Amino acid sequence: MGRVSYFIDTYAMIEYLSGNKRYSKYLDAELHTSKLNLMELYFLMLREHGEDMAERSYATFRVFETSFNDEDVKESMKMRLRLKAGKTHLSYADALGYQLAKRLGAKFLTGDDAFKRLANVEFVK
Repeated sequence: MGRVSYFIDTYAMIEYLSGNKRYSKYLDAELHTSKLNLMELYFLMLREHGEDMAERSYATFRVFETSFNDEDVKESMKMRLRLKAGKTHLSYADALGYQLAKRLGAKFLTGDDAFKRLANVEFVK
């Protein structure tokens, strides 16, 4: 049996950087994230903590970047539309990340309440 892998969303990255110890153990696993999540992280850190912290945060998680393809984009938007009809609202980045986790056979690591009831989610507050 292989190692468990996780797709870390922006929520998870920020929680780790904020010192939430419940996220520390996941950094030893095989991790994935997307350029869109890195973009969100950079923006939030830039806004809240300045450019130096934004640069360091981006560099910390950049090594886990996983590329996505056209099929990932299409499937994630179909899923986003289905979930929205059921009153679950996901950002583009979150929908894409959830799709990437599915394609990669990884668990989606987050504490975002929108994912609380979805399959294949490692929900950590």
